[in-house]
Amino acid sequence: MSNYRKRHRRISDINVVPYIDIMLVLLIIFMITSPLLHQSIEVDLPVTKQSNNIGTSKTQFIVVTIDAQKQLFLDEEPLALTRIQLLTRVIALSRFTPNSQVLIRGDKLLAYGEIVKLMSLLQEAGIEKVGLLTKPSLSSVEL
Repeated sequence: MSNYRKRHRRISDINVVPYIDIMLVLLIIFMITSPLLHQSIEVDLPVTKQSNNIGTSKTQFIVVTIDAQKQLFLDEEPLALTRIQLLTRVIALSRFTPNSQVLIRGDKLLAYGEIVKLMSLLQEAGIEKVGLLTKPSLSSVEL
């Protein structure tokens, strides 16, 4: 009888292979669905013939978006901000990250004067580095 117990001992280890398989499947599902959940503000950017990359790898960008209805947004957040709220948050972000640059995403249907007002407002608030975002054209004929 003692011989039988030695040969047929119960295994007390946990088999973790099925758990790893489930974890990998869930990881793949999250990797596929997370970009789809990203909400962004739709802005039709003006097209330019030549767009240069700006900044260095150490530069961090604060993106201010103004849509065709003159609503202001900060860094792809879906909540519209007032000018005072926007200035307060941009100033706080620029002080928190000293090498930051503010970029304005303005809809191409928006009057040029509105973008200039926003740039002036940011510069009056002490933001030194203000730029404009555009999208590059696919052909040189498009202007």
